[in-house]
Amino acid sequence: MPSPFPGMDPYLESPHLWPDVHHRLISEIQSDLNSRLGIQYVARVELRVYNAGDDEAAIELMIPDVRVEQAKKNGAKKGKRSNGAHVALAEPELIPHLLDTEVKVAFLEIKYLDSGALVTIIELLSPSNKIRGSKGRESLLEKRRTAVDSGVHWVEIDLLRAGSPTVGLLGPSDYRIVMYRAKQRSGRYWRFNVRDSLPAIGIPLRGKDPDVPLDLSAAFKAAYDHAAYERSIDYRREPVPPLDAADRKWAERLLRERKAR
Repeated sequence: MPSPFPGMDPYLESPHLWPDVHHRLISEIQSDLNSRLGIQYVARVELRVYNAGDDEAAIELMIPDVRVEQAKKNGAKKGKRSNGAHVALAEPELIPHLLDTEVKVAFLEIKYLDSGALVTIIELLSPSNKIRGSKGRESLLEKRRTAVDSGVHWVEIDLLRAGSPTVGLLGPSDYRIVMYRAKQRSGRYWRFNVRDSLPAIGIPLRGKDPDVPLDLSAAFKAAYDHAAYERSIDYRREPVPPLDAADRKWAERLLRERKAR
C-alpha cells in the first residue's frame, strides 16, 4: 500500500518511527544509485560515530522512550524497613539515564572503484542534527567542512519539519536538500513542502563525469512499501510534529479522499 501523501509522509517524522525510516531510506537510496552508477563507482553505507555525552535533548529525540528523571537534591530519603528485620534501608537516588551515549548514524559514500577514492557523501538528517548546540549537529557540520575542503562532494537531505535547518537564510520550507560541490564554498539547495512531490536531483561524481540522477520519490515509495509503514501509522490521528492549520485541513481532505481516515 503506498503512502496517501504525494511526497514526504509527515507521519513518518514521528520520533518513534524515524530511526527505522532513516535506515530504510538510506538503503533504498543506495539501491537506486547503484542501479544508475557506472561500473567505476559504487555506493556504500557507512557509519558516523559521535558521543552525545550529556546532550539529553538529542538523546530523547533519538530514543523517545527514554525517561529522564531529576535526582533529589536533599540527599537520601527516609529509610524503610526490610521484611522481618529492623534495618532501615537507604533510598538510592536515580541516575538520569543508563545509556551508552555513543551514537552511530548511517550515511552513504560514493567511491571510485579503481582507486578507492571517496567522491561524494550523502547524509540523511536525524533529529539531533537540527538541535542548535547539540553534539549531533556539531559532528555533522564539522564533517561537512572537512569533506568539502578535502575535495569531496556533500549532499544533505532534510526530511524533518522540526528543528533548525543546518544552513540559514534559505527561505521557509518544510523540507530541503543542500549540496556543496567539492572545494566550493557556495552551495546549491532545493526547497519543497509537505504538499509537493519529492524531487529528483543530480548527484555529483568525479571530474567531468556527469551527475547521476537520484529519484528521491522512487526511493521513498520503495521504502514505504518494503517497510510496511501503513501497519504502524494511524492516519486518524495528527502527525508528530503537527502540521500547521492550512496543511492540516489539506491533509484531512487528502486522507478522506484516499480512504485513510
